[in-house]
Amino acid sequence: MKLIFLCGGNGKRMCPIAEDKFLLDFLGKTLLQYQLEMAQKAGLKRFVVIGNPANIEKIEKIAKNISGIQVEFAIQEKSLGIADALKSARNFLQGKLLVVNPNDVFDNLAYSRILSAAEMDSASACMLGYHVEGYFPGGYLDVDPHGNLKHIVEKPEPGEEPGDLVNILVHFHSNPGKLLQYIDAVETDRDDVYECALDNMARDGHKIKVIPYTDFWAPIKYPWHIFKIVDHLLDAASPYISPTARISEKASLEGKVILADNVKVLENAVLRGPVYVGPNSIIGNNALLRDYSHIGSNCVVGYCTEIKHSYIGDNCWFHSNYIGDSIIDDNCSFGSGAITANFRLDEDNIYIKANGSEIDTGYDKLGAIMGKNCRVGINASLMPGVKVGADSFVGPQVCLNENLEANKVILLKTQYQVTDNATELNQDKREELLKKLED
Repeated sequence: MKLIFLCGGNGKRMCPIAEDKFLLDFLGKTLLQYQLEMAQKAGLKRFVVIGNPANIEKIEKIAKNISGIQVEFAIQEKSLGIADALKSARNFLQGKLLVVNPNDVFDNLAYSRILSAAEMDSASACMLGYHVEGYFPGGYLDVDPHGNLKHIVEKPEPGEEPGDLVNILVHFHSNPGKLLQYIDAVETDRDDVYECALDNMARDGHKIKVIPYTDFWAPIKYPWHIFKIVDHLLDAASPYISPTARISEKASLEGKVILADNVKVLENAVLRGPVYVGPNSIIGNNALLRDYSHIGSNCVVGYCTEIKHSYIGDNCWFHSNYIGDSIIDDNCSFGSGAITANFRLDEDNIYIKANGSEIDTGYDKLGAIMGKNCRVGINASLMPGVKVGADSFVGPQVCLNENLEANKVILLKTQYQVTDNATELNQDKREELLKKLED
């Protein structure tokens, strides 16, 4: 059996985070590496990874560093959906297949459930279904009383869902040739060719079994979904202090703390886990890291900075800042006194503007989401849920309450009035105050 990882798409909803989701780093590994290793532990050793021209070299480098697996690579020239991805890898699709979206994080039980179902059932396909409590921007499954697929509704409008069972893209196919025939026959203007093909197969009597899955599942659709991945992986990890890490005797480490190679923790710093700090990063005097914070490599968390439940990329610098519930991409820096606010005065959920509409993030605490190579001046304030595009500057003392596009500079225009100073200071007043202090 081969496992197909779909890595050729573009995460348009992740703006301003530009990196492919499966290439995001968690605890020193890319998400793709986690996925390959987890599938390997489930007994899968043969893989086809479908990338695109921009990411295929990174994918190959990751896969070739994992021993004991066989990986073939295909290129999807344009981001045209799952069906197009499978067609681009047509020459590799022989025998039984698992088709998986590596941007979804789930437990190993997902593999055991679907593999067991595939062995015990003569279905043409098996797929995982997950019951959700709120609206999910994905595919919804309509099944019969025996758990067989009747219909897929891809990305319905809120309120038009056929139920609460959604599609997890961990799919088994016993006959990929038949699947490709149905894909080739689909006519649609939407990005749902694959789903239409499965619909048509079910309509024509091909048995597609929906397997309930109730354990951990966290898809990455929007940037704030990164938090659930960090929380899950930190909960599953064990505390670890690299032998090359240097920790001041006056620093305090509490709870689950993971320090990678060459991390330095200076005097009076407090790390209150779960917390991860990447290689070569420095945690400065009086800094506080807490509540599932994830710090990348080569970062400087400077004097009196507090970072709470935030995902920080590589090469980021801070000095006397508060960074709360924020996602900060690589190579960003914050001037002294700059903060990311994370809580509305009315204590309501944070809504984020994306693609012309406002989206309820489901979080009542959410700070800034910042792309790569940004700079924030001293005493600037970023309001809850603002997005800052890559390569942008937020000037000193700016209170940013609207999204800032990429490659922009926002400055606070100030006007000063300069006059002669006619004030005469009374030195006796200061001496009187000093005398009171001495008493």
